[in-house]
Amino acid sequence: MKRYTSIALRIIVAIILLQTLRFKFTAHPDSVYIFSKAGLEPYGRILIGILELISSILLLRNKTAWIGAVLTSGIIGGAIFLHLTKIGIQVNNDNGVLFITAIITFILSIIIIYIHRKDLPSLSKFL
Repeated sequence: MKRYTSIALRIIVAIILLQTLRFKFTAHPDSVYIFSKAGLEPYGRILIGILELISSILLLRNKTAWIGAVLTSGIIGGAIFLHLTKIGIQVNNDNGVLFITAIITFILSIIIIYIHRKDLPSLSKFL
């Protein structure tokens, strides 16, 4: 059961990340507006898009799912922080949909990390 839950959550998060890439890579006006307001346009937009693509790929492989989830939680955690500090919760009259999607993606990533917690390397290996 846990295996199927993990697969379903990983696919959901990967789809969310992948569907936003077209906005980032085509310089959609909404994406340009968001990254301009955050002071990250254009290089931040492209870099975040590349990192989200990498995260999606890592999430879809069972052995690297935890890496993809950690990377996703970091990226989306940064997005949530920017929403709360610079961008605002509502962006271009979207009624907060982008912010809510970020919260959902972040929570799902944390759940994926929890499910794959045994795959995470131990700190004792590095000390």
